[in-house]
Order: sequence, then C-alpha cells, then structure tokens
Amino acid sequence: MADRMQMYRLGAALQNFPPGSLNNLANSLNNLANSLYNRFEQRGVPSDLDEAIELHRSALLLRPAGHSERSSALINLSISLQRRFEHRGVPSDLDEAIELYQAALLICPPGHSHRFACLNNLATSIYDRFKHRGVPSDLDEAIELHRATLLLCPPGHSDRSASLNNVANSLLNRFEERGVPSDLDEAIELYRTALLICPSGHSSDRLASLNNLAHNLLNRFEQRSVPSDLDEAIELYQAALLICPPGHSNRSASLNNVANSLLNRFEERGVPSDLDEAIELYRAALLICPSGHSSDRLASLNNLAHSLLNRFEQRSVPSDLDEAIELYQAALLICPPGHCFRFKCLSNLATSIYDRFKHRGVQSDLDGAIELHRAALLLCPPGHSDRSPCLAGLANSLSNRFKQRGVQSDLDEAIELYRAALLLCRPGHYDHSMSLHNLANSLLNRFEHRGVPSDLDEAIELHRAALLLRPPGHSARSMSLGSLANSLFNRFEQRGVPSDLDEAIEHYQAALLLRPAAHSDRSMSLNNLANSLRTRFNRWGVPSDLDEAIELDRAALLLRPPGHSNRSISLSSLAHSLDDRFKQRGVQSDLDEAIELYQAALLLRPAGHTDRSRSLNNLAMSLQTRFEQRGVPSDLDDAIELHQAALLLCPPDHSKRSLVLSDLANSLCIRSWQRGVPSGFDEAFRLYAQLSYLSHAVSHTDLTAAKTWTISAEVTNHDSALLAYQTALKFLDQHVTILSPSPHLFDVVRTATASLAMDACSCSIRHGALKTAVELVEQGRAVFWTQLARLRSPLDELSLSGDTGAALEKEFKQLSFGLRSAFERSTEEQSPQMRQLTIQWNDVVSRIRMLPGFSRFLLPPLFSNLQKAAEEGPVIIVNASQYGCDALIVFSAQDPVHVPLDIPQTKVSELSSELQSLAEQFGASDCQFRLVSILRKLWDRVVDPVVRALEAFEIHHGSRIWWCPTAEFTLLPLHAAGPYGKNKNNLSDIYVSSYTPTLATLIRARQRVSQEVSAQHFVAIGQANPDGGKELCHVAPELAIVAQRLAPVVSFTSLEDDDATVQGALAALNHNQWLHLACHGMPHRTQSFDSSFAMRDGPLMIKEIIRSDWQSPEFAFLSACHTTVGHKKSPDEAIHLAAAMQFSGFRSVIGSMWSVDDEVALQVVSVFYRKLVDGSGRLDCTRAAVALHKTVKSLRKKIPLEQQIVFVHIGV
Repeated sequence: MADRMQMYRLGAALQNFPPGSLNNLANSLNNLANSLYNRFEQRGVPSDLDEAIELHRSALLLRPAGHSERSSALINLSISLQRRFEHRGVPSDLDEAIELYQAALLICPPGHSHRFACLNNLATSIYDRFKHRGVPSDLDEAIELHRATLLLCPPGHSDRSASLNNVANSLLNRFEERGVPSDLDEAIELYRTALLICPSGHSSDRLASLNNLAHNLLNRFEQRSVPSDLDEAIELYQAALLICPPGHSNRSASLNNVANSLLNRFEERGVPSDLDEAIELYRAALLICPSGHSSDRLASLNNLAHSLLNRFEQRSVPSDLDEAIELYQAALLICPPGHCFRFKCLSNLATSIYDRFKHRGVQSDLDGAIELHRAALLLCPPGHSDRSPCLAGLANSLSNRFKQRGVQSDLDEAIELYRAALLLCRPGHYDHSMSLHNLANSLLNRFEHRGVPSDLDEAIELHRAALLLRPPGHSARSMSLGSLANSLFNRFEQRGVPSDLDEAIEHYQAALLLRPAAHSDRSMSLNNLANSLRTRFNRWGVPSDLDEAIELDRAALLLRPPGHSNRSISLSSLAHSLDDRFKQRGVQSDLDEAIELYQAALLLRPAGHTDRSRSLNNLAMSLQTRFEQRGVPSDLDDAIELHQAALLLCPPDHSKRSLVLSDLANSLCIRSWQRGVPSGFDEAFRLYAQLSYLSHAVSHTDLTAAKTWTISAEVTNHDSALLAYQTALKFLDQHVTILSPSPHLFDVVRTATASLAMDACSCSIRHGALKTAVELVEQGRAVFWTQLARLRSPLDELSLSGDTGAALEKEFKQLSFGLRSAFERSTEEQSPQMRQLTIQWNDVVSRIRMLPGFSRFLLPPLFSNLQKAAEEGPVIIVNASQYGCDALIVFSAQDPVHVPLDIPQTKVSELSSELQSLAEQFGASDCQFRLVSILRKLWDRVVDPVVRALEAFEIHHGSRIWWCPTAEFTLLPLHAAGPYGKNKNNLSDIYVSSYTPTLATLIRARQRVSQEVSAQHFVAIGQANPDGGKELCHVAPELAIVAQRLAPVVSFTSLEDDDATVQGALAALNHNQWLHLACHGMPHRTQSFDSSFAMRDGPLMIKEIIRSDWQSPEFAFLSACHTTVGHKKSPDEAIHLAAAMQFSGFRSVIGSMWSVDDEVALQVVSVFYRKLVDGSGRLDCTRAAVALHKTVKSLRKKIPLEQQIVFVHIGV
C-alpha cells in the first residue's frame, strides 16, 4: 500500500517533468537524501533521517529492475534504514535493510563494482541482528560474508585492513558465545595481519590494531595461561602508548591498558617491578583525568586504589593501604546517592577499611566497614548482579566482629548472609566454591562456640563440595584442603571417629605441599599438620608422629616472629607438643620449655581474646604436671588459679566447659589429697556435679570428663560416685546416638567405655542400688547392637496411638530403612548420606518422645522392663570390675538378688588367659587335668555361690537358667563349672544353662514369636573345601545326618561345596527360618566385623550378616570353630558370629567357644537333632538348650571334656 501511494505521488510529480528527465530526478532525490543524511549525522535531528529514507525510497522506485543504478539505490536506502535502526532500535528497519542488501547482492555478481559494498554492508547488518536477537545462524552467516568480503580485498587494497578486522571481530564474538578455541586463534592471526599493513606512525588505525591484537592475546592468556601471550600483549600495549603522547585523547586508556596487563602478569608471576610499574602508570592516568564526576576519573581512582591494596597485601607497607582508602573515599565523593556505581564505591571502601582493621585492630574500622557494607547492600536489591558479593562482604565483617567480641547475633546474621549469597551463586557460578567455603567456615565457627553437631556436619559437606570445584592446579585448592581438614579434625575431637583424623592429616599434608617456603599461609599449614599429628600420637602412641609434630611446630614459629598476629597459636602448639613428649619420655627440659611457651602465648591473648580460656587451661595443666614431678606447691596453686580463670570464660553452653570443669576439679582433688584439706574435695565434686547439667550436644570430651569424675569419686570414696557413673553412661548413650551405626561406631565405643559399665554396676551394688546396677550394666554393654536394634524397633503401639503417631511411625520406618540401606551401601566410614539420615532419625525420635506414653521411646530400659528377660527362668549377671566381682540374679517378679563373689578381677583375667592359652593346646596329654582345674576354680569362686542362692529361692534342679557374663567372664565356660569329684554334681547336673549377651537381647528374642506357617523351612549349608582353607572331612556326612533327621518333618534344602558360596548362603537364608551351618569359623580378634564363615568363594563376614533382613528366622546351629569369640579388648561388645546371627533375628543359636573337632561335631549333631524334634513332629527353637544339654550328657563317655563343653546355647 505504501509503495502504491508512493507511486501515485511520484506519478503526479512526474507530470511536471519533461520526457527523458526521470534519471535526473532520481539523481536529485538521491542527492537531497544524502544531504539530509549528512545533516542528521551532524545534528542528530530525527526528521532529517526519516525524510532521507523517504527520498531514497522514491529514488529506488525510479530505478526499477534492470536499471544500471538500481544496486546503488538499494544500498543507499539500506544504509539509511540501518542507521535508523542503530538510532532507534526498531527491528523492522534492520530486517528491511538486510532484505535490501540481499537484493542488491543478487544484482552485483562477482566483478561488479558494488559487490564489495554489498557483501560488507550485508555482513555488518546481519552481525547487528545477531547482537540484537542472538540467533546463532546470523553470526555464522555474517562471518562467511566477511570472509567473502576479505577475498575481494587482496594485499594492497585500501579496505583490506578494515576487512581483516571485521572477520576477526565476528570470529571473536563467536568464540565468546561458543568457546571454540580455533575461532580465537584465527581472530588473533587476522588482527596480526591487519597490524602488519598499518603504517608506522601515530595513525588511529595502527592504534586500534595494536589494541585489538593485545586485547585478544590477553583474552587467550586468560583462557590457556600461555606466558608468551601475556608478554606480547604487554609489548603491544606499550607500543600503543608510544603513539599516544601527552595530550592524546587515548593516552589515559593506553596507560590503563599497560597497567592492567602488568598487574595481570604480577598476579601470575609475582615480579614486584610489574606491580610497581602498574601503580605508576595508574597514577599517570589519574593525573590526566580532569576533576569532576567523570567516569574516566572514577575508573582511574579505583584502578590505582586496587593496585595499592594489592601491594599492601604483598608487602604490608601501611602507606599503601592508607592511600588506597583515601582514593576509595575520593571515588565515593564523585558517586553521590543515585549514581549507578555508588554501591561499588561503598563496597570497595568497606573492604579496604576492613583490611586496615585486620592489620591494626582498630575496632572503629571494623564497625565502619560493617556500616559501609550495609549501605552497599541496600543499593543491591534482590535481582542485582552484584548482590552476592555484597552479601559476602557484610558477612565476612560480621563474622570477624563475632570473633572479636563474641556477640552471637553477629555470627547468626553472617551465616544467614552467607546462605543468601550461596543461593545466588548456583553451581557453575564462578563464586560458587567461595560461597560454599565461606558458609562452611561460619558454621564451623558456630559449632565451636555452641556445639550443635548438625553445624559441623554441614560445614564438612560444604567444604567437600568446594574442594571438588577446586581441582589440582586451582589457586584456592590449598585453602579448601586446609578448611576441610580443620572441620574433620574438629569432628574427630567431638566424636572420636579415627577415619576423620586420618583424612584430616592427609588433607593437611596435601595443603602444605601447595604452600612452599614463601607462601603466606605456610605457617598455618605447618601448625595445623603438627596439631593433627600430635593428636594422633595421643590416641595411638606412634613416637614418630610426635617428633614430626615438634619439628613442624618449630618451623611454624620461625615464620611467626614477634608481632605476627598468629604467633600465640604457634607458641601454644609447640608447647603442647613438648608437653606431650615430656609425658612420654620424661625429659625435664621439654616440660620447662613448654611452660615458658604457654606463658608467652597467654601474654598475647589478653582479656577478651577468644582463645584466652584455652591458654589459661593449657598453662594450668603443664604447671600441674610439673607439680606432680617436683612437688613445688606454688605450681599447683598457680594451676588452680588459672583453671578458675579459664572456667569464668566458659559459660554453661560453651563446648569446652566440661573439660575445664574436669581439669579444675581434678587439681582441687590433688591439692586436698596432698595437704589434707577436706574442703577442697567438696569444692571439686560440686564442680564435677555441674557436668550432669550440660546444655549442649554431648561430645567425646564431655564423656571423658564424666569418666574422670567417676575415677576421682572412686579414689576418694565420694558419695557422688553413682551420679558420676549415671552421668557418664547417659553421655555415652547420647554420644552414640549422633554417630551413624557402622562398624566404626564400635571403635569409638571401645575406646570410650573400657570398663565403665562394669564399674558402674559395682558402684551401684556397693551403694545397695541393685536395680540401678542392672540398668547401668545393661546400658553400657553391647552398645553397637543396642544402637543397631533401635533401627529395627517394633512400632505397633506407636501406629495405633493416633494420626500423629501413625505419621511418625511411617517417618521413623522410612528413616530407619534409609539409614540401614546407607550403611549397607556405604564404603566410607561416615558417608554424607549416613550423617544426614542420622540427624533426621534423631529428630523424629525426639518428636516421638513428646507423645503421651512414649517419653522413654528407645531410651535405656528401666529395671521393670529388663526383668521380663527372666520370665522363663532367672538371668544371672556376672560382673567383673576393678572394684570387685559380683553376681546379680534377676527374677521376673522380685528385686535382684546380690551374690558376692570371692574373686578379684585380676584372678578372673588370669583364669581367662589361662583358658585361652590352653584352648590352643587341646588334645595334648595334660590338657584335661588343667581344664578341670580351671572349671573347679570357677565353681568354687563364682558358680557355686550362685547355685546356692538359686536353691535358696527354690529354683528347682533341671530348670533353665541364663548366664549374662561381663568383661573377662564372657570368655569363661560358666556352664561347665563344677567340682568334678566323685559323687559331686557339676552345674550341668543341676541346671540347663543358656547365655545371653544382654537382657534386652533376650527380651527381643522372646518378643519375636514364631509365625505359624504350614511348613517349616530348614537349610543345611556345608563347606568342606573353602577358598584357601583346610579341608573338613566330615562336613558331607554331617549334612547327610541332618537331612536324615529333618527331611521327614520339615521342608529341607541342602547347600554344599560349589553351591555353598557367600551369595548362595545369603539367598538361602531369605527363604529358610532354620539353619545348620558346617564350615570353618574364622574369628578376627582385632577387627571383629571381619570375623567370618569360610565359604567356597570367600568369607561370609559379620558385616554382611547384619546387613541382612531375613524373615522370621528361628534357629541356627553354627557347627564351626570360635563362633562366640569377639574382640580381645572389648568382649562386652559381643561382636562375634553367634551374636551377629542372634541380632539378625535368630531367636536361638548354638555356637562354639573354641575349636571344634570335625568328627566330634558329627556325633553331637546326630544326637542333637534326634532330641530336638518334639512328639508333634515339628521343630521348636525353645527346645534347643535342653536338646543340647541332653546331647552332651549322652556323649560324656565318648568325647573328651573340652569337646563336651565347647558348644553353648544363646537365646530363648
């Protein structure tokens, strides 16, 4: 329509022109249009450009297809439209211009004088459309058109330089879009070629070419770090500066280009002269920037300030920092409220003032930095591109103020700010790793002050995530390694998991390797590694760890001369190492030097310093040690005063309060003991009693402090002893619940408890608290099994308690299943998933306990619950403690009965050792005599007093009894004790004995009532030729006898030889409730979870057994050696093969105490199964104990004594 109207107007106008003058009219229109276009370029009046376009349209109509000047008319109109698009941004103008250029190109074949202009303009307009709309094909087309244009500009052509630059510019744009290295390389070569054809001199083209090539070499250096690219870029920038003499309009930009590239090289190589030259160039650039609010002056002020701040960080010259702050203040003055860069100026000034605080400690600088950061943040609302660094800057300052003044709200606010910053730095963001790092450090800081376990676990996971983003070669890798190591070390101190300490040491070592002699953080790395090695020495006693720690501490101290902000840390660390070496080797000079170093460290930690309490306590402990060595009273008095000062700095919620309480109380006890002042004991035990009111999550340190209380109370015969044991065992239970249930939990428990439960039981008995004695000995033994059982708790009552209870039951089941599954899958000692699930599991347990009637859900059971274990017969707890040995008989309907035992724990240990030694020699000529001697001593000292008590309570002969031995008693055959004399009854002639590891285990076995099924499923598994093991000759006949006895009455399956594999055995147990297992038993006395049954393809280990979830298993006969033998140092944890089978659900288990003779096993099995089948023809697992009892009785004259008593019954 527009074209028709234009034609109409033009037709009317043409009537006034004589024939043959149309070409002149077109030229006139074109000339007028060009004049208007030029006036627009001069004055910028939009109507001039609009009129020029209309005139060019009219001229085009006068030059129809075939006209010799049509291409010129098309090009002229396109140029005007493209210019209007650049001015107003109307997309249709650009689209029309491109269509017109394309039409012009079609009528300008190769060789046409206008073809170059058509190609070049079309390429430029399509490139503009790409920049406006981002369609990748436009960029590719523009590049090809520029390439075609370049082909029309051979060497010597006046437009060759411009064409080279056009192709290079578009290739560079594609590189920035897609990252294809060849595009950048080609662009650089084109820029290089363009520079070669620019004549020397001060021409603007040469300046542009020098800068273009330099910019892109710098770009490639940032991508690939090739040093020659950076060096060449600097030379080119310097050449560009030479053609920008004073007064030149580009001199300021050239000065900044050279300075920026020199600063880049300094940061890469650390050559001081590069930084110095950059600073001088920035100064020169600032001098030629006129005063006022110009953007160039603002950039110059900031550039010079940044570089001075950089030099200050390198050389610590105070004037550099002061000048940088003045420049940032000047920059802020020319950015009044409303200026787009004001937030940046506020942020820069805040950072520099914060740096001044860190170096000079003026508190007003810290407060000023925080206020400036707050002001900057207000100017970066949600959605602002710089909000993340503003959040982090404020968080950093608040975090530091917390360290200085201890105001909790500062730390909490910092953590929330770091979280907000992390949300804005998603994976892939260049600041993601730093955001993870900052949040992790602040959480670790909060954990150290409040002791919330979830803060520590989250910090570790965040540090792990940050480390993954900083692979080898990353500049911040050493920082991430060190931070992760710090967190792991902290968690080791909290929970005592050995793998955390080992991993921390590995990361500290890796960080140190990345921090050579001149590295600013080397001293910190030396210190951290020394501290972790010293800690490992204290746990495992390897002397080389301590010697290495001392050397590292000395090296760190040399790097921290007087005046260094971290000198007190190095002084304290070296003192600690020397103190430990003194305790190991007794060299007096080590102790004296340690005290001097602790005193020097304390002087550097005045009132208000966050580490002052630790310094006070450390010095106190070393003075106390010297008192114990030399007996100088003033040392002990000074130690007590220092402990008291330290305690004042540890409020009730402080994570180290229990340590300081314990140390002070211990010192007071020592002084009272030395000087005979009873009041000192009262004060000491008032302090110890405060441990029972701890408000933070229980740590390994708290448990250690409570154990110290028990020892002090026992030594002084103080009446708080029982409370001390109750507190220690409560701490043990709370500590264990925050640990994931893995085999490594057992290692923690083993080192944490030692004889705690047995000593607590003894203390309770001595106080006449027999019910409490039963509760405490139960609470502190078999802790691993107890914790694992919590994941399999029956929840019928909870599900029936209402909607809330049903929802919590579902959540608890899901988390328990998830935790078990994570444990089964995990190859790590404490996987992130297991830690997170443990936190969630503990939370749901807390919510369940809030329900009416569930306040003791999964808490240690009370005596009223425990005595249910005796419903089928009395349970005898036989306790061995350093304070005395006792038996407690638990009945189902009365209080426990105490039976004193006339045997000290040392004698029990001797008997146990003697038996273990003898068991290795069974079969020798005098073994039976020596065995009888042991069994007689057991009878006289232990079993006979119990039997007399049972008879006094009318427990009829032939009744069943259950033994629940502790400590060394677990390794002794109580069931076989007797006088072994003519016409005298042994225990086996009086009662039918069974065993149970704990009362709760027996109760759980009774609660798992057998489900009535039409057929009982029995599997017999035999492996006579295990992988790498000795052949067992009687396995096949043994399985044949089992089949002969049972096939008629049960659904029977047999697995032998090649079918008896690890997976084969586990699969069979998924479908069978009854098991007979004949194979080698392989106990592991130091790594109990590696104890195993030997299968055809390898070991079936405890850790695989306890991961199983078998349906209603009933009975297992373990016809294998050593199946009741657990960890040699922790027999009370009952980590052995028979216990694993019992925990996995088997209600009744027969196991062995030592090696089983292959042929004897055949005889025992034959008689046992004949006696097990009852009159109804069905199997009943509750008959197993009696069946075994009768079997042994019938074989007494046929097999040797040690084989008569090797098998024991465990369970119902």
